[in-house]
Amino acid sequence: MEILWFLLAMCMLAAVIGPIVMRRRGGIHQVAPGSPDAADPDAYGFARQEELDVRMPGPDQDLLDVLDVVQATQDWRAAAQLLAGTPKEGEVRWQRVQAFAGAASLELARRPGAGGAWLRAWRAESPKDAGGAAVHAEFLVQQAWRSSSAGTDDFRIILEEARSVCGQAALLAPGDPVPYIVELAVARGLGYTPEQFDQLWARIIDRAPAHMGAHIAALHYHCEKWHGSREDADRFATAAAARAPQGSLLAALPLFAVYEHLPEVNLVQGFYRGLSVTRAVEGAMFAVHAARPDDPMLAHVRHLLVMFLVRMERWSEAMHQLVHIDGHVGALPWTQSPDPAAEYAVHRALAVAGYEANGGSPATLSH
Repeated sequence: MEILWFLLAMCMLAAVIGPIVMRRRGGIHQVAPGSPDAADPDAYGFARQEELDVRMPGPDQDLLDVLDVVQATQDWRAAAQLLAGTPKEGEVRWQRVQAFAGAASLELARRPGAGGAWLRAWRAESPKDAGGAAVHAEFLVQQAWRSSSAGTDDFRIILEEARSVCGQAALLAPGDPVPYIVELAVARGLGYTPEQFDQLWARIIDRAPAHMGAHIAALHYHCEKWHGSREDADRFATAAAARAPQGSLLAALPLFAVYEHLPEVNLVQGFYRGLSVTRAVEGAMFAVHAARPDDPMLAHVRHLLVMFLVRMERWSEAMHQLVHIDGHVGALPWTQSPDPAAEYAVHRALAVAGYEANGGSPATLSH
């Protein structure tokens, strides 16, 4: 089917977010005449845009329950208890630290000077709590990247404070890789030398050699727009994928490397069907198929796959990823947008319309 993306995009935008703005990662293509105007994500049981959770990539009911308690009562103790009971060696602790820090950051943005008071109380009342220190360090990192321009004095001051708090968190939890993973964002912002980065990376690998979240964070440092090159990033991702244990989602890391180097604005029709993109997508699809269903990083890979599969016009495969992740949008690539839920909703609507234009329906989509 010849696809003329513009008509479908305009059809979807009226129902989703209004005009599509060409963003950093490249605009959505144009869509075919004959694509069904009636294509409706609601028919598939997908969440409405306003219901999409921007805090997490996938469900974590314990975390959601605790976040509700903390934000309703402004009492940090439930958060401290949850992190104390979360194993240090897995991916879940890193995701929960990110979520708590993100919640505090969003509160502060909505209520300057008052939001996130529970995190300040946590650090003041229990300064030796390892979880509180890790959340504080991640909070500072997020504040630096969200509210300050890279390279400014304010940006560097916040990241220097984050580095100090990372050190405190590491001392409080010697076997925990999370403080060092948080410091990877500091390394990128402050311009660690390769030697400094290697020392930091060694501490992470000693504690969690197959940590997918750590590898994604390290990949940012290796990218051309920071301290490396496209070749450095590709080499890092390919090496990690090659030594990945069986069933590890590290096999999908090359897709994250491709994403990091997408052109600012893609005007080449066949770009997403090129060999390098296709290989990376196939590798990620294989990794998803081989991974444990309960792997906490599975949603991260599925979210990125959705963007690529939609832009490759592989509608059915995109839909099969969507049924696993819908409801949550706290992951790449959506979090790079000022409105993650809207960005996700556009891609989802395009997937639904393309799927139905090719004969698909709710009845033919297996869950």
